[in-house]
Amino acid sequence: MDLSAADLKAAEAKSTEETATHGEAAESNEVFTTVIDAKEEPSGFAGFGFSEALVKTLTEKGYKEPSPIQAAAFPELMLGRDLVGQAQTGTGKTAAFALPLLERLQKDATKPQALVLAPTRELAMQVAESFKAYSAGHPHLNVLAIYGGSDFRSQIHALKRGVDVVVGTPGRVMDHMRQGTLDTTGLRSLVLDEADEMLRMGFIDDVEWILDQLPEERQVVLFSATMPSEIRRLSKRYLREPAEITIKTKEKEARRIRQRCITLQNSHKLEALNRVLEAVTGEGVIIFARTKAITLNVSESLEAAGHDVAVLNGDVPQNQRERTVERLRKGTVNILVATDVAARGLDVDRIGLVINYDMPFDSEAYVHRIGRTGRAGRSGEAILFVTPRERRFVNNLERAVGQEIEPMAIPSNAEINQSRLDKLRQRLTDAATGEPNQSDEAVLLQELLQRVGQEHDLDPSRLALAALTLAVGDGPLLVQGDESWIQNSGRQRFDRRDGRDGRDGRFGDRRRSERASRPPEDNMQRYRVEVGHRDRVKPGNLVGAIANESGLQGRMIGRIQIFESHSFVDLPKGMPQDVFSSLQRLKVMNRELQISPAS
Repeated sequence: MDLSAADLKAAEAKSTEETATHGEAAESNEVFTTVIDAKEEPSGFAGFGFSEALVKTLTEKGYKEPSPIQAAAFPELMLGRDLVGQAQTGTGKTAAFALPLLERLQKDATKPQALVLAPTRELAMQVAESFKAYSAGHPHLNVLAIYGGSDFRSQIHALKRGVDVVVGTPGRVMDHMRQGTLDTTGLRSLVLDEADEMLRMGFIDDVEWILDQLPEERQVVLFSATMPSEIRRLSKRYLREPAEITIKTKEKEARRIRQRCITLQNSHKLEALNRVLEAVTGEGVIIFARTKAITLNVSESLEAAGHDVAVLNGDVPQNQRERTVERLRKGTVNILVATDVAARGLDVDRIGLVINYDMPFDSEAYVHRIGRTGRAGRSGEAILFVTPRERRFVNNLERAVGQEIEPMAIPSNAEINQSRLDKLRQRLTDAATGEPNQSDEAVLLQELLQRVGQEHDLDPSRLALAALTLAVGDGPLLVQGDESWIQNSGRQRFDRRDGRDGRDGRFGDRRRSERASRPPEDNMQRYRVEVGHRDRVKPGNLVGAIANESGLQGRMIGRIQIFESHSFVDLPKGMPQDVFSSLQRLKVMNRELQISPAS
């Protein structure tokens, strides 16, 4: 029977609608049939077979054009194919898998249909929030994030009520699967997000266990910033004829993050950090440290210098972590000191500066740390602190990012002073040129200025200068201290932090004769403290503890020599007796210093 042109067009349109609804690939090569009006070329997200509700949601949220990883992944995932995607962080990977998965969900399913595995709680929360945002036009869909540190029973109740998409960390997903509270028999899709990080964190065995429990017929999607051999092996074992997508970062995109490094002695890090924060402006700052103890030491030092700081490490409870990230996102806190627990899943657009206070453990960790800035098309800065012995590792990091890490000097007094003046000028300009303040307090202040000016016959400029001086406060506006240590900080071959000689890396200092040690400088006095190598003490421990207790700046503490059972510390002459007494009771590494003048 012959069909008219109108009948043929209607049949084609019906075929297209059914294919998009069920999301199932047909046996023939012609999976999708699309009728396009030549006068209205599809653009943006409208050409991938997404529903009108999803396209409308994306438009309302300001999404205009798909990123390269999204444009390449959408067609493959809409066909139900397995996929291996490699792209750097911040390239839009979450939307690349979330949008097709949402479109392929069945409305009346009673079991979870999609499972996303993420390496950290923060990333799991972020991905779940993205799913919820994208599904605004699909109110019947339910998304649940499950991870350690949150209430297990509430997660069970949510799973019993019915969930379409589960986003979780491997450990907590395994717990639910073993207890039978997460039914995976209805899963149609599994996503491994940040697979290389799961490998680095030791989760690959857990991931393979989860994969082995899943239905035989399912779609598996793997996204990773790098492709180590173990991840390749995983994809070959569990993915069937996957589409492979590799997105190389464009040169101009890579250059959005300016990367620099400062070579310095470990004992100068705190002072250098304060100088960098003064001279390098960033809307939001993340400082990455290697251990939880260092995050606390750094945050205490910055708080003492007047900064508003938050800490994020493994000891911080989950609910407090969430509040901390939200404060950073809203700008109520501007500096976050964190271990690598925050290097994943921390998606805050306003981060303008990342400081690697400690050298990261590997290149992948560095890539993900600096990826916290330069997001959403913005520019950013990353500054790395390296000791002289760590300089040889910088080349590895440069190869990982495909970009030079420029050398940078510790900001001088002149740079800090100029930065302070620039900030003050900007604040004054904003206050003077902004909308007039019509509040009752503003009126009172204006009357006060007029009254003082009339009573003392003051010139307006003199009155303005007095008001500005009051606004600056009692502390000096300009830095005028000694900065000779800056030039010498990165040039010494001997690393005082651990007593190693740069030539053979052995702990020769432990056996060095005390009598061979040079005397203290004229303005310094040498003290003995009863902690040493046996207590695993490092110069940074002594500097941080003494600085916090005495109020001295880190750079004012002189030479530190650590021996097996004791150490010598050079401090400024004329130490007040009350400060000396408090230092005697001060504990470092759980041992009292018992400080006394060295003979």
